[in-house]
Amino acid sequence: MDIFFKFIETTGFAQMTWGNATMIVIGLVFIGLAIIKDYEPLLLLPIGFGVIVGNIPTIASMALSVYDEGGMVLEDGKISYVSGSVLSLIYYGVSQGVFPPLIFLGIGAMTDFSTMLSNPKLVLLGAAAQMGIFLTLLGAMYLGFTPQEAGAIGIIGGADGPTAIFLASRLAPDLLGAIAIAAYSYMALVPVIQPPIMKLLTSREERLIRMAPPRQVSRHEKILFPIAAFLICTLIAPGSLVLIGMLFFGNLMKESMVTERLAQTARTAMIDIVTILLGFSVGASTQAQTFLRPESMLIFGLGAASFAVATASGVLFAKFMNLFLEEKINPLVGAAGVSAVPDSARVVQMVGQKEDPHNFLLMHAMAPNVAGVIGSAVAAGVLWSVLSN
Repeated sequence: MDIFFKFIETTGFAQMTWGNATMIVIGLVFIGLAIIKDYEPLLLLPIGFGVIVGNIPTIASMALSVYDEGGMVLEDGKISYVSGSVLSLIYYGVSQGVFPPLIFLGIGAMTDFSTMLSNPKLVLLGAAAQMGIFLTLLGAMYLGFTPQEAGAIGIIGGADGPTAIFLASRLAPDLLGAIAIAAYSYMALVPVIQPPIMKLLTSREERLIRMAPPRQVSRHEKILFPIAAFLICTLIAPGSLVLIGMLFFGNLMKESMVTERLAQTARTAMIDIVTILLGFSVGASTQAQTFLRPESMLIFGLGAASFAVATASGVLFAKFMNLFLEEKINPLVGAAGVSAVPDSARVVQMVGQKEDPHNFLLMHAMAPNVAGVIGSAVAAGVLWSVLSN
């Protein structure tokens, strides 16, 4: 009976807390949204299952969680090595910012910058959408977060999960789990959050605006762009070197057409593997004891505000530009300035075609969308440079 009772004490049922149960339910909701609603299943399903794994109670002496890193221990004058958990080894890629640059490499290898190069003024919409980042930074500081924490929270407004993880790992590692979950949650909810804001800020006449087809971009332009853009961006914000460097390196492999095998690997097998590991380990880091805190709720609220402001900024700036342009921009395109590629561009297409089924905005929306990827990475570099001192 003693053995039986000891066994009962070691089970997850005996050690389960209300916090763990709550997080497991949240993980199940993420999985449901991925499978039933098809909301970013490549992200939400690994994260959701990781949340469940991370909230199964374990014995303290067993190294199982992402936080059991192991290391050297001094006991009775002797140095011994305690091995860390397997999950902690996987989570190393998140906590040390290894996975985000690899994802940027894959994004670069699958991104076509032609629409942006064919209509450079749409780059301004991607820049305008970054306003949500800096306004949220001020709001987070007002609520009592340190400047470093506020900077990491503000980047959620870019709707770029890898960038948010990278910056949080550098500036606010204690908030990494909450920031990562918030960033990926809002990326998945782009089709839910953006349309009401877009419709509220535009009239039907504006949503019916048709834009001229983009011009054909030469191969030379496509090859020179990643090199020139890398030099400009990194000289302005050296802190963006890693993310921007991997993004444009991947794009150069694609556009050069002499390393197609490498580009194919980067945009398929490699990015899929990294996405699985990143999503699962981020989910596993959301243990109730470290995640269910008032700060986490504030981060989710600030993240939602940041994303809404970023969307509104892009739309409003497009309307402002129309005051000076002969060829008008459909203001819906401005909402794609957040860097949720290509979901924001698809939302623009969807909202536009509800007003006019023959109005094709997808290619136009991709211009500010890919510009937003660059913009959020540069913004992260600026914040890292300024706030790390």
